[in-house]
Amino acid sequence: MATSPLCLLLFFFSLFFGHGFVPLEASHKVFLHLQNQSPSSLKTHQPYRTGYHFQPPKNWMNGPMIYKGLYHFFYQYNPKGAVWGNIVWAHSTSTDLVNWIPHKHAISPSQPADINGCWSGSTTILQDGKPVILYTGIDPQNNQVQNMAVPKNLSDPFLLEWTKLPQNPLMEPTSTNNINASSFRDPTTAWKGADGRWRTIVGSKVNRKGIAILYRSKDFVHWTKAQHPLHSAKKTGMWECPDFYPVSINGLNGVDTSSIGKNLKYVLKLSLDDTKHDYYTIGSYNHVKDSYVPDKGSVDNDSGLRYDYGKFYASKTFFDDAKKRRILWGWINESSSVEHDIEKGWSGVQAIPRNVLLDKSGKQLVQWPIKEIEKLRANPVHVSSRQLKGGSMVEITGVTASQADVEVSFKLSDFKKAEALDPSWSNPQLLCSQKGASVKGGLGPFGLKVLASKGMEEYTAVFFRIFKGQTKYVVLMCSDQSRSSLDNDNDKTTYGAFLDVDPVHEKLSLRSLIDHSIVESFGGGGKVCITARVYPTLAIDGEAHLYGFNKGTESVEITTLSAWSMKKAKIN
Repeated sequence: MATSPLCLLLFFFSLFFGHGFVPLEASHKVFLHLQNQSPSSLKTHQPYRTGYHFQPPKNWMNGPMIYKGLYHFFYQYNPKGAVWGNIVWAHSTSTDLVNWIPHKHAISPSQPADINGCWSGSTTILQDGKPVILYTGIDPQNNQVQNMAVPKNLSDPFLLEWTKLPQNPLMEPTSTNNINASSFRDPTTAWKGADGRWRTIVGSKVNRKGIAILYRSKDFVHWTKAQHPLHSAKKTGMWECPDFYPVSINGLNGVDTSSIGKNLKYVLKLSLDDTKHDYYTIGSYNHVKDSYVPDKGSVDNDSGLRYDYGKFYASKTFFDDAKKRRILWGWINESSSVEHDIEKGWSGVQAIPRNVLLDKSGKQLVQWPIKEIEKLRANPVHVSSRQLKGGSMVEITGVTASQADVEVSFKLSDFKKAEALDPSWSNPQLLCSQKGASVKGGLGPFGLKVLASKGMEEYTAVFFRIFKGQTKYVVLMCSDQSRSSLDNDNDKTTYGAFLDVDPVHEKLSLRSLIDHSIVESFGGGGKVCITARVYPTLAIDGEAHLYGFNKGTESVEITTLSAWSMKKAKIN
């Protein structure tokens, strides 16, 4: 039976609780003095608001499901301010995951089990087709507990009203289970085992050991904590917004969360509170022992695989049973200051929904923007077989450079000038910072300069470099924000990752979705994803430009380039 999750994306919650059954170790930040602050009127000129990424009209926001043909997105929202606080579950629906209609809030604090907050959770579609929500509530003692809500009217495809169970909480810290009462949150989409019992996991930690606490239930109301967690790892800190789902080894379709079969691998995703990044492992799930073991080489810490190597956190997937695909959605937080968030009147944006599949290597996932986003494309521009000599740059004209979709493929014919890869260069983000877009190399940097000002005072560069390793050529993909804005109050961190592509025999492709203050980039057909948040002061609206560039000494060929202006989506 189809199951669909939503993670009400939580971030920067810094509650200093005074109660609990083991020492409390929360690390979320609450801006108490700013929770009810909003500008008297929103700025009429909003150069950083997005045209086709989901965000509410104002204030702070931070998962999804499909029911009776409608996509539902519930998200954490502060109706009173542009920082975290006063959190309710806001609700919007869509027929295409692109255009959204807002509805009244689905859940807000109203019973003892959530009186101090309604935090993250997930939805599950039961076998009778009924959707249910499991979510974290904050009780009168500021303990984190797990609650349940059900639709009031199942015949309503919009699911406008929800009823909380009077039995709440269904899972809670006690003096016997020794659960950390300040670090016990974000129940996942449940899955049903061969024994007919439902399972869910809840993120937690003991000291700095991250834990996915496992619960089982026969009726989805009465839950029993398992003796052992689904998985745990030392020195990883709190596991927020965990996600656990199967992926097909051979197929091109997504897989229902409760699927059981031989041709499946499993993904365990964790949002690490210590680093504010989403990491995942690929491994095997023992359905009898209820245990997950990552594959050899799949790393269980902050040096492991990430969904996205830039601004992307508290993500969640859901299985779209209508189109047989697994969709990933993540939260893109701000790179501006809290004061700037207050000034502009909003904070937080959702990434474009991504289709998720297992790579043919079986060692990583690949992600690609959903097909529906292409309906916003307009005014296409195409370039083919264009040489980029060393040190050259070419402007891509005819598109709205501040709101665009660009796909480009590069080819190199001579690899003799590839720089040798020093074995100590194991940190790709640090390497990208040291060898940014302005640093001349042999093979690269080459790629795109987006949201660029006419005089190049500002630009965000997304590019590749090719190094010669001991046994093969190594591709580095970077997103360099160091020149993205003349405003130095912004976070202008440079991001990077090694891309598992053989540049000798495979095309080196890049796609960037540009949306005013967002640059979402996909390298190698989605093997590496990097999302940046940038706030140019000159390269805004009609003053933004788009370029292809090559700062290396060796020529690079643009084999194909297609760019489109993107129409504005209807969002709230």
